[in-house]
Amino acid sequence: MLRVLVIDQNRKRAEGVQAALQAEPDVEVQIAAVGSSHLLGLLRQAAPDVLIVDLDLPDRDTIEQLRIANREVARPIVMFVDQSDTEAMRTAVSAGVSAYVVDGLQPQRVRAVLDVAVARFQEFERLRRELDIARTSLAERKLIDRAKGILMRARGMNEEDAYNLLRSKAMKDQKKVAEIAQSVITAAELLK
Repeated sequence: MLRVLVIDQNRKRAEGVQAALQAEPDVEVQIAAVGSSHLLGLLRQAAPDVLIVDLDLPDRDTIEQLRIANREVARPIVMFVDQSDTEAMRTAVSAGVSAYVVDGLQPQRVRAVLDVAVARFQEFERLRRELDIARTSLAERKLIDRAKGILMRARGMNEEDAYNLLRSKAMKDQKKVAEIAQSVITAAELLK
């Protein structure tokens, strides 16, 4: 079940979106006809899977609240606006908006836009996780290389033997090689 929160100051328009989405068997819709100043609190309380925001023109407060909410709990955000400019769109996207649709919200196209936003969000999250893994791996590799250098200088060993020593210690202690490498680096710094 996909929980969708629709935020729109125009209750009638929000009810049209709700009617269009409730025809879908896998969607549960909640409406909030509130001003943008209450957006963050409402998101924390409702904890939706997807957020649909309809505004005449997004303001800085709304965008900042979306940015904070996205940092707390990342979720697809669909923003419908009646009028926009390039700067407002860029700011919204940098705040975590997955789909930015100009020319207002029309109930018959909400599901398609929602599906695209969710797919785009999931792809972005996959890429973000891959980037985090790559960064972690690179940081670990740097630690290991640094520890190997310390061992090579201190014990007069070659690179392969230094790595094998780190690896065997990691297996013995049931730790990651990077953790042992960090211990070697810390010990070397204390002995300077």
